[in-house]
Amino acid sequence: MSALVQLVGVSKTFGDAAAVHAVDLSVERGKTTVLIGPSGCGKSTLLRLIIGLLGPDSGEIQFDGTPLRPDKIDIVRHRAGYVIQEGGLFPHLTARGNILLMARHLHRPENEMRARLSELRALTRFPENLLDRYPLELSGGQRQRVSLMRALMLSPELLLLDEPLGALDPLVRAALQKDLKEIFARLRQTALLVTHDLAEAAYLGDEIVLMNEGRIVQQGSLSDLRDKPTSNFVSEFINAQRSLAVL
Repeated sequence: MSALVQLVGVSKTFGDAAAVHAVDLSVERGKTTVLIGPSGCGKSTLLRLIIGLLGPDSGEIQFDGTPLRPDKIDIVRHRAGYVIQEGGLFPHLTARGNILLMARHLHRPENEMRARLSELRALTRFPENLLDRYPLELSGGQRQRVSLMRALMLSPELLLLDEPLGALDPLVRAALQKDLKEIFARLRQTALLVTHDLAEAAYLGDEIVLMNEGRIVQQGSLSDLRDKPTSNFVSEFINAQRSLAVL
């Protein structure tokens, strides 16, 4: 089975508002799948459904071939890393404390945690002298690197990233995009990433999944979306980001 995560007919409603309509989606192993679309289209809801923060109203989510049920949530969370916009770090913990949080909760050996932390620092280019700083003492880019290290600490099979670079200035964002691409390739990481930025989706994604109003409207490469749009919405979405029109 090539898909690590499989969504079949998954729907979610909040009150009278439908956030996700009968979505079918496969997240392939070792690939980066990017969810993109306008605000409120259901991208972040899909990530929360996969990580078990929300339960679907209908349909089924499978993780590694096993249906995701309430009694299996902890198992899935230990096999998945989750990065949110602006990092979501605990302000009362240092960078080191944030990174090691789950490993300490699971009583991992100290020598194992030190070795893993050293690996992750090298991987994310994070200076050792910043590990004892608190989040407010770090820049936005540094906080996101800490958040990424925390998500990767337990060597997750699946990495979920919800607008991880959205709040960063363009130069820092470009540097982190480059590092993320290298990290995904080096780790052969299965990743599902949410973004509003089509250029970012094209740069990082092996598969782009365009959503609108809780539905997947088209998926494929940037060329597929640009040259073979399945609806007027797809063409309008591509054309709205004019810098990519000639790519």
